[in-house]
Amino acid sequence: MLYAIPLTILPWIAFNVVAFLGNDVWDKPLFSATMISGQVWTFFVRDLMVLFGLFCLFFEIMRSARAGIRMITNHILSTVVFVLFLVEFIVFPRAAHSVFFILMVIAIFDVIAGFTIAISTAQRSVTYTHDADGERH
Repeated sequence: MLYAIPLTILPWIAFNVVAFLGNDVWDKPLFSATMISGQVWTFFVRDLMVLFGLFCLFFEIMRSARAGIRMITNHILSTVVFVLFLVEFIVFPRAAHSVFFILMVIAIFDVIAGFTIAISTAQRSVTYTHDADGERH
């Protein structure tokens, strides 16, 4: 049953835990590095959250290549996760944030990619037979 749960729910949970605890930590720098050009590059908490979302999306797409009833359930639940993102983005003030918006876009990419991969996989698994006249059926 856990295999059917979409991984894109993890960034949603993480964002809500951080956001609803009352701490706006998204603009907090985690580390800085000076590039060869002399420019200072700063990595923020928001960047880490987006990377976490992309990481989850990568593994979710890898999982969607498998066929079966669990993947159908996963696609349905991925759609539910996107709806959760969308409703929360529209309704709750703390979710009206660029990090949350990017995570929501990642969730819709998961839905679109999951269905696209499932359809492509299903088309490849269709077999055609030839009758005595050589016609495909």
